[in-house]
Amino acid sequence: MERLIKIGPLEHVAGTRTLIMGILNVTPDSFSDGGLHSGADAAEAHARLMLAEGADIIDVGAESTRPGAEPISADEEMIRLLPALGRLRSLGCPISVDTYKAEVAAAALGAGAHVINDIWGLQGDPDMATVAAGTDAPVIVMHNRETVDPAIDIEADMRAFFRRSLDIAEAAGIARENLILDPGIGFGKTPEQNLVALNRLAALKTHFDLPVLVGASRKRIVGALTGREARDRGAGSVGAHLTAVANGADIVRVHDVAMHVDAVRVADAIRHEAMAPGSRA
Repeated sequence: MERLIKIGPLEHVAGTRTLIMGILNVTPDSFSDGGLHSGADAAEAHARLMLAEGADIIDVGAESTRPGAEPISADEEMIRLLPALGRLRSLGCPISVDTYKAEVAAAALGAGAHVINDIWGLQGDPDMATVAAGTDAPVIVMHNRETVDPAIDIEADMRAFFRRSLDIAEAAGIARENLILDPGIGFGKTPEQNLVALNRLAALKTHFDLPVLVGASRKRIVGALTGREARDRGAGSVGAHLTAVANGADIVRVHDVAMHVDAVRVADAIRHEAMAPGSRA
């Protein structure tokens, strides 16, 4: 049976190819590109560039969630976010809003966003599930932990976390087809646990029978493996995401869109043993 991933104007049959989500940080302090796209003009220009490079979805975030980042208020987050959304809405592309605050999510959906990308998987703000259910918005449910614990079985922890999130979603009336899982690479995990999360993605996807998004782009784990600074981790990020694609990821969330589009196109062709329409031998 075909499973559709619906995000605003996008209707995609899961498994046919991997979707590319381009990261648009409208923050002054993101770990790899803080301040570069924080104005509405810069945000629109970067979104246009990523779409031209082949991005399927634009994910807009207005609060840095890097380790050690200072939290900001919902009001401050909306001051940063809403002008950018006003510009992006005119582009006609699927828009994701990266927030864990229900108030911000509601405002963003009203301003043209199509999907909520919640780093606390409906477990951070008790009103988030109600907002999603009331707007019929899809939700990206990410695994996260308050503290890193090297002693735990991270695969078991992810499964328990997602079961809680799915229970919350069901109780609120969120349709199951509106849920996408994210293992949360770089969030509440040791480097070794991040590797486990990537390597065991297929088992996680099979267990829950839901689409999966992976975002390892420029993360600390890539830097630890390559010795590269954040802005030089594009090739390492591609390596992580190609593993994710091989293990069943439906969406990869990336900074470097063009190189990921090419890499994923090849990986998808190999997986399906089929050339894309219009490809040359």
